[in-house]
Parts: sequence; C-alpha cells; structure tokens
Amino acid sequence: MERPYARVTVTEKGERSLRGGHPWVFDNVIERETDCADGDVVDVYSGKDRFLGLGFYNSRSRIRVRLLSRNANDRVDGEFFRRKVGWCVDYRRTVMGEDFDNCRLVFGEADGFPGLTVDRFGEVLVAEVLSLGMERWKDCVYDELLRLTGCTAVYERCDNPIRDKEGLPRHSGFARGGLPGVVRIRENGLFFDVNYVEGQKTGYFLDQKYNRAAAARLAGGRRVLDCFTHTGAFAIHCAAAGAEKVTAVDVSALALQSARHNAELNGLGNVEFVQRDVFELLTELLAAKNHDYDYIILDPPAFTKSSATVESAYRGYKDINYRAMRLLPRGGYLATCSCSRFMTAELFRKMLREAAADAGVSLRQIEERRQSPDHPILWGVPETEYLKFYLFQVV
Repeated sequence: MERPYARVTVTEKGERSLRGGHPWVFDNVIERETDCADGDVVDVYSGKDRFLGLGFYNSRSRIRVRLLSRNANDRVDGEFFRRKVGWCVDYRRTVMGEDFDNCRLVFGEADGFPGLTVDRFGEVLVAEVLSLGMERWKDCVYDELLRLTGCTAVYERCDNPIRDKEGLPRHSGFARGGLPGVVRIRENGLFFDVNYVEGQKTGYFLDQKYNRAAAARLAGGRRVLDCFTHTGAFAIHCAAAGAEKVTAVDVSALALQSARHNAELNGLGNVEFVQRDVFELLTELLAAKNHDYDYIILDPPAFTKSSATVESAYRGYKDINYRAMRLLPRGGYLATCSCSRFMTAELFRKMLREAAADAGVSLRQIEERRQSPDHPILWGVPETEYLKFYLFQVV
C-alpha cells in the first residue's frame, strides 16, 4: 500500500542512530528529502529503502525529524494521539499510585511526544510545547488528557527560546479553562503552593519528589544547610523529619518568599531563610572554619545547558561539592545532585571523586538515585537520563 507521507532518506550513520533507539534525525545525516513541509509527518527510510519510522519534519531545526513511531502500520491522526495519551496516563497511574494527582503526565520523547511536556498539579495541567508538529496536534492531546484525568484546566508555559528555532511564537496562558495561578499540592505528606504562572519551568520540580523523601530520612536531629533551596522543598522535608535546625539558602528573594510561605503552610518553625549567593556563603563559612552543619544539601540549577559549557559547569559543581565536603565534620552527610543532561553520570561521578580527593575525605555512598518514574528514562535516548542524585556520609 502506498504511503501517505513525504519521504526523508538518511545516511548509514543516521540509520545506525535510529536503529539504536534514538528518536531524532539531524540535518547532517539526510541524503534526500521529497516534498517535505514544515510541521508535517514524514516517513524516514534508509538508503537501502528500509522503513525506520515516521515523525514531525521541520526544515528550520537542526533536528530535522522527530520520530513519533517506528511502526509502518501507524497513521498519524486523532486516534493515534488518543491512544498514546492513554498509554501515558495508564503508566503514571501504575508507577505513581497515590501521587498520580501531582506528577509529570507527558515527558517528551520518553513518551513518544516529541517536544511536549505536561505536568499535573491537582486540577490543572501545565504544558510546554517545543515542536511545530506537536503544536498542531496539542488540542487533541489536551482534550484526551482532560477526559482521562478529570482535570479542568490547561495552562501553557510556551515561553522557551527553543520555540524560536521551530518558527513558533512564545506565549503563556490558559489553553483550556481558567483557575487561580497558584494551586496547593501534597508531596510525601507535606503541602506546597505551586505558582505555575510565575514559577520556574512549570512551577515546581516534580522530578525530585522521592529524592526529597530519601534525603529527609537522614535529617532527624541534624543541623541542615539546604543550598539553592528554591521553593524550600528539601528544607521543608528535612524540617518535618525532625532536623534540629534547617538553614535554607537561595539568591532569589522571590524564591525565598515562596519557601517561607511553604514552611508556614506546614507549621514548621525550625527553618531559617537566608538570601545569599551559595558560592560566596560556602566560601565564607569555610574561611571562618564554621562547622555548625552536619548535613549539607546541594541542589543547584543546571550549570550547563549545552555541551559547549560543560567544562566550566564541571568546575562549578566541583567547587560547591569540595567546599561542602570541607565544611562537614567526619560522619556528616551530603546530598548532592545535577539536573543537567550534559553533565553525564560518568562525568558527575568523576567530579565527586576529584572533589573528595582535594578535600581530603572519603565518601561512603548511601544511595544513588535518578528522577522519579513519571520522568521515565528511555534506553537509547541519553537526553531522558538527566538527573543524578547521591547521598553520602563523609568519613
């Protein structure tokens, strides 16, 4: 039967990548294109006429094709996307259980929705659309997500510069319904108010949900320094778990205002909030030989968002970890992580080994963790494995 889509033919290098599981076709592995239009679905073939998949085409982007399916029998229509949405929702119900009310429902390529992220916070869905093809089909996806979850609103955070490269305008606002811009969620028995209109990304970092619970298990009776606290989630988890005291540090006054509110929301009075640059604060504490803390948490923003700046990011990660290790007493605890996919797991471990050697300490690993399972890691797609999280005792 004749295929209804335009065709892209790739080189042997492109074929190897696709057969290895990666869902992107870059412009430098394309041999031929036939009647391709931006935003349309195209078939991808090898030079030997082997079908490799079908996906969204965009000549404006270095990622020329983003695969939707590897099944030659698939046709991209409303039923196709409704079926895929059903798989996403069923997976989250299975792996998240009682946390289904607050989780990531769609995680881009890991779910076969290239360029689409959807987080659920109670009754509202917060979406980010970063590909032209997905922009054309988003209404169908939203409708099915609302039907299956019972949510009443969709708020779009489509203000990422990546949209420029796809030829899409930036915007934010309600695509469905309308609710106040702040919603209250429950995480690990604690309450947080999420500002999905003004907060970073979609308003709250759901990927650390279970890592925060793991970190809190070490906090009882300890003096905790939570660096880069953002909305205070790690600090509040530790305070609720019985920490003697918690100092939550962030350079952003707006973030600390939210963190302070969340602490009050949970009736926690053992958290102090400090507006400081973390690098400067750690340097000062080290110079003053201040060893008041026996548990330090490092949850920095991504120090690099491209391969070009990995070297400088490496130095930044090593600097804060070195200083934290020097500050901690023997037997103290360290939680440390990176959310940058360019700082690979191997590179992050190398950095930690070097920081420990320079600090003159040994690290006893308690746990190695990744993002929560609503942000699934798809083997063959390294971009989906981005969060590294470690718990150590310094010995």
